[in-house]
Amino acid sequence: MNLSYWEIKSWLTNIDYTIVGSGIVGLNCALQLKIRFPKAKILILEKGILPQGASTKNAGFACFGSLSEILDDLKSHSKEEVIQLLEKRVNGLNLLRETLGDKIINYENNGGYELFINGDNTLFETCLSQLESINKMLKPIFNIAVFSLKDNSFHFKNIKAQYIFNPFEGQLDTGKMMEALLQKTQAKGVKILNNITVESFSEVTGSVKIKTNLFEFSSSKLFIATNGFASQLLKENVKPARAQVLITKPIKNLHIKGTFHLDKGYYYFRNIDDRILLGGGRNLDFKGEETTELNQTELIQNKLEALLKKTILPETSFEIDYRWSGIMGIGSRELSGQKKAIVKQVSNYVFCGVRLGGMGVAIGSLIGKELAELIPA
Repeated sequence: MNLSYWEIKSWLTNIDYTIVGSGIVGLNCALQLKIRFPKAKILILEKGILPQGASTKNAGFACFGSLSEILDDLKSHSKEEVIQLLEKRVNGLNLLRETLGDKIINYENNGGYELFINGDNTLFETCLSQLESINKMLKPIFNIAVFSLKDNSFHFKNIKAQYIFNPFEGQLDTGKMMEALLQKTQAKGVKILNNITVESFSEVTGSVKIKTNLFEFSSSKLFIATNGFASQLLKENVKPARAQVLITKPIKNLHIKGTFHLDKGYYYFRNIDDRILLGGGRNLDFKGEETTELNQTELIQNKLEALLKKTILPETSFEIDYRWSGIMGIGSRELSGQKKAIVKQVSNYVFCGVRLGGMGVAIGSLIGKELAELIPA
């Protein structure tokens, strides 16, 4: 690509901080850097037209974890680690809401529900037996009991007659959230270049040389905030995990309201604009969904539609309006501590904030802040 003198001078010269990825983490990192270093020249590089991974493609769950997920986490993490994970998610959601405001992101606190398949007696009974102990564990964070039982008031089919309810779970409009974050970041003077893929980088004396698909330039510091795509640039324990989603056309008199988890959280759905948004199914093909390809598969899409017909909307006609996929960044399940995000200095001038474990909405703002704080004042 032949760049003009003006382009090089205005966009690619004397860059203090370059951030790879314009998702929740990257944008919050830029905002925090601007607060700490108001005169810094900051450039964000994004390989998509919009944030490419999960930030504009998630389900908009403002959540911190279902009861079964917390119990599962306790198998590979200590009690203290799980409490820290939950505190980070709660604090991250609070930071997101403080940064943008509930009205702008259409935040609603409709509560969260965990549903259990009729045949899964063991999981349901395990959750019931541990409900009080988990509430006791979480009381220092929330001051009151988090989880309780509720009857199947939404008349879902083929599930247990009771849900486990969480009054603290909310939902938001992902598009409005990211639109507001982008506007806020650019208003601070941060430049964002889209359709730019970072192919490699190398450290030289006092700076980082960055090679993209279109040009090369130097930056004093480099921050990698690409989450599910991190393995393309870093040698860290981060694997991509695709999440497939669909959404119905508007449904007249839709009675469902809230955020819902089913089958250990491998399926999740919510109401939005008189529609049902449903995602998940990665458990049907873990290896196949360990990909950065943003397409869908017949196996998972058929399962999602079947859930709509047999469980979620069994007596309501519906049509699918859109289907899409997002890419999360997760750790290897066989390694302990794999749900903890990686926020670290990689080398002299390179830093990363990745592996959000499917909790990008909850912790993305906080990880961006922590990433920026790796630079000493």
